[in-house]
Amino acid sequence: MREIVFDTETTGFDPDQGDRIVEIGCVELINGLPSGEVFHSYINPERDVPKGAEKIHGLSTTFLQDHPTFGVIVDDFLDFIDDCQLVAHNAEFDFKFINWELKNVGQLPLPLSRMIDTLQMARRKFPGAQNSLDALCKRFKIDNAHRTLHGALLDSEILAEVYLELKGGRQGGLDLARIDATHEDIIESKIREKRSFPPTDDEKQAHKAFLASITNPIWDS
Repeated sequence: MREIVFDTETTGFDPDQGDRIVEIGCVELINGLPSGEVFHSYINPERDVPKGAEKIHGLSTTFLQDHPTFGVIVDDFLDFIDDCQLVAHNAEFDFKFINWELKNVGQLPLPLSRMIDTLQMARRKFPGAQNSLDALCKRFKIDNAHRTLHGALLDSEILAEVYLELKGGRQGGLDLARIDATHEDIIESKIREKRSFPPTDDEKQAHKAFLASITNPIWDS
């Protein structure tokens, strides 16, 4: 299964008010694990970057003016994400910007059915808790000391680890240990996992006592 974890950096909060994307970062996951394949681009927003936004991601108007516009990189971006599910933190924000930019260059928007929002996942798993990316890194003991500024590719790489933990961690699914295994393979492998030694007398007595404690067992009906 192929998924794409992605993040954007922008000039502000609302593309309908003139804000634009200045950076896109994507990380490919295969069966829940990073494959090493990434997509990354800085983007000329064709406008000035407000100082408040620059303090968050460190990308200035001067730096970005020498980079391609969204229309130049859009085909490479769409080729990379293909038709995969797209994972983002507070995904509606990123989808809103991506879809505005796509519409602006005559492309079809990404359907929301492709969206996986790790913020919503975290809120369901940890209701009432802080669920920012930094807070989740602390909760899952993921090292993010190098995250001094927001960066789309760096945040995507960190989010890929967070997403894995939200789904149950590296041992959350048996298919992580053997990604080509079918459902039947997994069941068969578990059946083969038998003890290589017989139960002790104490274990036999404990088992007999446990069975006797069950009220109206199904095998007596």
